[in-house]
Amino acid sequence: MSDPRLKYRQLAPDGLAKMTALEHYLNTETGLEASLIGLVRLKASLMNGCEYCVRVHTAELKRANETAERIAGVGDWRGSEGYTKRERTALAWAEAVTNIQEGHAPDAVYEEVRAHFGEVETVNLTLVITTINAWNRIAISLGAFPGHVGGGETSVG
Repeated sequence: MSDPRLKYRQLAPDGLAKMTALEHYLNTETGLEASLIGLVRLKASLMNGCEYCVRVHTAELKRANETAERIAGVGDWRGSEGYTKRERTALAWAEAVTNIQEGHAPDAVYEEVRAHFGEVETVNLTLVITTINAWNRIAISLGAFPGHVGGGETSVG
C-alpha cells in the first residue's frame, strides 16, 4: 500500500468542504433513494478503478442493509434481474456519464433516464455521477488508498 501523494484535505480544505457540502445535499435533499445513490457511486468507482472508493461505497451499502448479491452484481448489472427499472436506468446513465468521451451520453440512454426520472431528479442524478467521478479522480491522482486518505480522514466523498 502506498502513502498518499498529498494530504489534499489539509492543503485545500475550503474546496473540499464545498464538495462535501454538495455530497450532503445529494444525500439528504434530492429525494433520490439512498440505495440508488450508493449503487451509482459504486458503479462509477468500479469503472474508474478507484479501489478506495469501491471499498467505501461497498461498506456504505452493506451498512444500509443492501444485499450482497446486489452489491456484487453492480459490475455486471445488465446480467442481473436484481435491480429495479429505475436503478437499471440510473446505472446505465452512470456508465454513459462516466464514459462521456465514448458517445457523449447517447440520446437513447438520456431518453430512458427521462422516462424514469423527473427533470430535477435527472439533474441531481447527474450531479451524483459527476461528483463521484470527481472524488474518484482526486483519490486516484492524489493518493487515497485504503487506510490512507488525503489529510488523514476516513472517507472521500
